[in-house]
Amino acid sequence: MIKINTELKLGLSDYALTAYISLAANHPVNGSQLSRQSGIPRARIYDVLETLSAKGFVIESSKGMYTPIPSEELIRRMRQDFEAVLSSLEERLRNAEQKPEKDVIWTIKGYAAAMGKAKEMIDKAKNEIYIRMSPEEGHHLDSKLMIAESRSVQVKYISMKPGPQIFKFQIIHPCPEPCEQNSNTRFFDIVVDKKEVLCGMFIEGDEEGSVINWGQNKRFVLSGRDSLRHDFHYFLHKVQNDKKELTQKENELYEFIQKDV
Repeated sequence: MIKINTELKLGLSDYALTAYISLAANHPVNGSQLSRQSGIPRARIYDVLETLSAKGFVIESSKGMYTPIPSEELIRRMRQDFEAVLSSLEERLRNAEQKPEKDVIWTIKGYAAAMGKAKEMIDKAKNEIYIRMSPEEGHHLDSKLMIAESRSVQVKYISMKPGPQIFKFQIIHPCPEPCEQNSNTRFFDIVVDKKEVLCGMFIEGDEEGSVINWGQNKRFVLSGRDSLRHDFHYFLHKVQNDKKELTQKENELYEFIQKDV
């Protein structure tokens, strides 16, 4: 007996699907023969055949003898029916659904879910991405960011640890004093197109238990973006703390960030 909760999944009962599969393997047969070869109780077999016949999945090819339609035709019809039902449901939901509340800040729990949301945001980006993260997250997102940059999205990248210079606008976040090398948290922030922000921190060793915030609230988004923009204070740190001169490229980047409001 087929047991896959077919009535919910396919619109057919387990008995109906079992009867069709048995008929496909051996036909034409009468009700008694089908009951024996399928294991469906004889008291139920004719109701099942009536259901299959009404749906057009089985025909009475001669008096009391039943034959199934070809399996590819069965699948084609069922797929067509389900696509029509889903399209109708999609339209009704679209008409009934309240517009998302943009003032709400949502929480996303778990590393995989947070990385999935970040990838979705990067893929949708049209103009700019501000991002601050550690190499652990870069391992998952750098390739997506490079693709975004290749389609002329401005990627403004702040790495929390030293790493390769792979983006046009990229700095390494200066380590605070005293340098927190043993911190068990990793900051993660991404702001896309001044429209949405994903931010929070991952706890080392408990990434799946970490909670990240996501939202489209305008003040929340612009506040996050401004924080990342000001994180390019690396230049001031270099001049004031390290007493070093900026290179030409660094000066160009500094001037760009100053104007990037």
